Amino acid sequence: MNKFLLTTILSVVSFSASAEPVLPSSNPAICLANNIYHEAKGQPDAGQVAVGLVVLNRVQDSRYPNTVCEVVYDARMRESWKTKQYPDLPDDERKYYPRKHQCQFSWYCDGKADRIRDKKSYAKIYALTIRILTGRYDGLIEGATHYHAHYVSPSWSKTHTYVGQIADHIFYRWD
Repeated sequence: MNKFLLTTILSVVSFSASAEPVLPSSNPAICLANNIYHEAKGQPDAGQVAVGLVVLNRVQDSRYPNTVCEVVYDARMRESWKTKQYPDLPDDERKYYPRKHQCQFSWYCDGKADRIRDKKSYAKIYALTIRILTGRYDGLIEGATHYHAHYVSPSWSKTHTYVGQIADHIFYRWD
């Protein structure tokens, strides 16, 4: 990536590439970049693209929410004890958090801080995200809707169609 493009992207995403926790956004590029960063930062470009395409394939699948951000932040939620103790509190003032290990993507509810620490990697991923969202890699993973790291064996993998492996992620399609 050339230095000018990298500088431009860093300036555009600087508000989300801080040491602050990642918060749900309504911007599909930021949601997708956050997901790729946390799920596949150490992967080669093909692995990062594949993770991004899984999200887009889920958006197209009626079994999942219909926006990028809703797919990325899909989770079972719990209300904060701070707001739960007030029964008369209006709904828009209540605070909710994802339940640990009950999200579509593990990074969002694994109990660890969701901070963007590597701004250069995030900028590169954000640029890749724009290409993914504009359809540049359509069909790369044959409609895969699921993946997992090679060192785990989730029960759902036996009922899904194997698509392939990129780096340490194994991809499946839910037919």
